[in-house]
Amino acid sequence: MSANIPDFSSPGSQSRITAFLTDSTLCIGCKACEVACKEWNGVAEDGLNWSGFSYDNTGAVGASTWRHVKFVEGEPEPGYGGAAGEVNSWNFSSDVCKHCEEAGCLEACPTGSIVRTEFGGVYMQPDVCNGCSYCVVACPFGVIQKNDSDGRAFKCTFCYDRQKAGLGPACAKACPTESIKFGELNELRLVAQERVKELHSRGVHDAQVYDPVDTSVAGIHAFFLMRGDPRTYNLPPKPEVPTVYLKTAWRAAAIGSAALLAGSLAAFLASPKGNAGRQSRSRRYRR
Repeated sequence: MSANIPDFSSPGSQSRITAFLTDSTLCIGCKACEVACKEWNGVAEDGLNWSGFSYDNTGAVGASTWRHVKFVEGEPEPGYGGAAGEVNSWNFSSDVCKHCEEAGCLEACPTGSIVRTEFGGVYMQPDVCNGCSYCVVACPFGVIQKNDSDGRAFKCTFCYDRQKAGLGPACAKACPTESIKFGELNELRLVAQERVKELHSRGVHDAQVYDPVDTSVAGIHAFFLMRGDPRTYNLPPKPEVPTVYLKTAWRAAAIGSAALLAGSLAAFLASPKGNAGRQSRSRRYRR
C-alpha cells in the first residue's frame, strides 16, 4: 500500500469542491483507470485469477482495487448491438469510492483516520487506522475493505496528493475515452444533465444520472451517468447513512428495556416469595 501521507496542515491554493463524473456510455472496459490507480498509489495487483462468473475477474472495489471497471452484462437480443439505444445488453462502468457528502465511514471512525479534505473528498489515513472495521460496515456502498495482510482499511484517496499539486487524478488522466471526467462538482452536474439530454435525443431513453442527493447521503462526489436500473451496476437506489437509524434503534432499545423492567417487576410481585413478603409486612403493620 502507498506510504504517501498528505500534509493536511498546509492546504493548497485550490479550495474548489471537486468530483468525478463517470459516463458508462463512453466506457470501453479497457481498465486503464485500474492500472493507473494501482501504479500511482502503489496498490498491489489482484484480479488475475479466472472467476468463471464473468469476464470481469477483479469483482469489485476493495482494499487492493480502488478503481474497478464493472462488466454489466445483460440479456443479448438478436439484431441489437451492445450499445443499442433500444436494448442495453452489454455495458461497462468504472466504479470508485463515492466520497459521500454525508459519509457514513467518516462518522463511524473512532480514531480520526478518516477526514474530509479541502477538495470535498473523504481521505483515509492508513497510519492512523486501527483496523476496527467500523467504516467497513458503515459504508452504504460497500466500498471500504480491510487488507488481509495488515488488517487496516483502504479505499480511493481521490488522488489527494495529485490534487494538492494541481494535477487531476490518475484514473481520469489515463481514461482514453474521457468516460471518467474530473472537475468542479456543480459544473460536472451540469455536464451530466446536458449529456443525458443528448442521449435521449439519440434514442437512448434509459440514460440517467445517479446522484442520490435526496437521501441521507446528501449526494456523492463521484457520481455516474448510466443506463437502466442502478441495481444492475451494484448501486443502491436509495443509499442511506447508517446513523440515520440510530434514533429508531435507541427508541426500540428504550421500549424494550422498559418492557423488560415492567415484566420483571410484575413477575416478582406475582411470585409466592413476593406474596409472602407482602403478607409478612402487612401483619407487622397491624401489630
